Amino acid sequence: MFNHKLILFTMGLLKNKLAQGWASLHIKKDNIWTNQPIETQYYWFEKLIKESQNTNFGIDYCFSEIVTVSDFQKQVPVQNYESLRPYIEKIKLGQNNVLWPNKPLYFAKTSGTTSGTKYIPISKESMPFHIEGAKSALLYYIYKRKNPNFINGKMIFLQGSPVLENNNGIMTGRLSGISAHFVPKYLQYNRMPSWKTNCIEDWETKVDKIVEETVNKNMTLISGIPPWLVMYFEKLIAKSGKSISKIFPNLQLLVTGGVNYKPYEDKINELIGKKLDIIQTYPASEGFIAFQDNVDEEGLLLMLNHGIFYEFIPSEEIGKKNPKRLTLKQVELNTDYAILITTNAGLWAYEIGDLVRFINKNPYKIIVTGRTKHFTSAFGEHVISLEVEEAIKEAMELTGCIVQEFTLAPQVNPLEGLPYHEWFIEFEKPPINISEFELNLDQALRKRNTYYNDLIIGTILRPLKITIIKKGGFNEYMKEIGKLGGQNKLPRLSNDRTIADTLEKYVLNGYE
Repeated sequence: MFNHKLILFTMGLLKNKLAQGWASLHIKKDNIWTNQPIETQYYWFEKLIKESQNTNFGIDYCFSEIVTVSDFQKQVPVQNYESLRPYIEKIKLGQNNVLWPNKPLYFAKTSGTTSGTKYIPISKESMPFHIEGAKSALLYYIYKRKNPNFINGKMIFLQGSPVLENNNGIMTGRLSGISAHFVPKYLQYNRMPSWKTNCIEDWETKVDKIVEETVNKNMTLISGIPPWLVMYFEKLIAKSGKSISKIFPNLQLLVTGGVNYKPYEDKINELIGKKLDIIQTYPASEGFIAFQDNVDEEGLLLMLNHGIFYEFIPSEEIGKKNPKRLTLKQVELNTDYAILITTNAGLWAYEIGDLVRFINKNPYKIIVTGRTKHFTSAFGEHVISLEVEEAIKEAMELTGCIVQEFTLAPQVNPLEGLPYHEWFIEFEKPPINISEFELNLDQALRKRNTYYNDLIIGTILRPLKITIIKKGGFNEYMKEIGKLGGQNKLPRLSNDRTIADTLEKYVLNGYE
């Protein structure tokens, strides 16, 4: 009689060996471009310009006359969605060869703060690189850890609905929903949730159904942005009464992206009951930008050979009519830049709205430090996301509390006293002494932003004030504005009181 368990064990070993061999070959192939980053970028620049000379955009901006990057920067100004909207509208009407040869394969729908719903083109040439980014993240992990056991269990990808609309022959939906159509066959058997559940539009209903389908499964890999992970884990614990490590004893790996993981780290560790390996990624509708190539080191490997030519605007140049635009060769370490991308989907010198900082040049690695439009500078301090995320992490470690979610806004005209930064915080585990936490948080931010520190010292501002949001308040707020779930994230920073005024109804009584 065959020993069923022995057969499964042997098959698992074979899969592990194959996975490790594949990972090793993949890294060896990538070493070609990581060892020649500048040459790789110029290759893509020339290829993209050449292939688009006869498009509407290429003709309008005289691509046939462009030879050097300097030519490109003189002839093609920095683009945003509004400047490309006339071209996007032509594509939506069914026209060919507008931004890129032929028509896009997909439109990725995103929610813009100033442009409403955006339709970002994804071409047949660019789509494989979106998938390649996610695949590379897993293969680099397997290569580093020499432990691909997660491939033998169930994997869940918390994502938007894969149901797509037909827009004049171009299928349209959220990027995560589009990506669901490209899960490799070798992962289909282990993939969760079911297709039917994945198609549920209402986020809370969807997560409840995912919990039902997965609570008794052998989950080994879970992927999603940190707020989704927190909601999913909390609902699992509420249903079973156990920690995540007890529900899923073989859970090995979390894959996340979209927002900085650090502010959620303590909360997720508490829910899981132990530390897991975390892979952080930098996917965007406009292109898969970077991924963490080493789980033991900070920094995301910039994908230089994947259909994108990069430029970088120094942070002090952002907003200028003709900002300085640097190539990869010209960037410096530990300096914040707005990132521009030119892609094989037809985006040209396109500002995607993120700030990045290089922390390594061999190979080129970045961290995302914030959004170009999400900052607090009502008093000239220009506080960015990375600074507040690091500050709140430090304050949590000093006081032993756990923050569930937060955002901050300036209070320019208080009823009495000096202006201040108001932090709206939802605690999972509140501090014993809120005044001590306030002081620690203020000092941590002052260490990271000298302008803010000078404003406090000069009595232009008083130290920050915390307003406590009731449990579940941020989810209620996101639901109220129609942005719960999907690819929506709560802005960490605002330069006005729009979010703050709406949050007033979710303040915990007694802490106003």
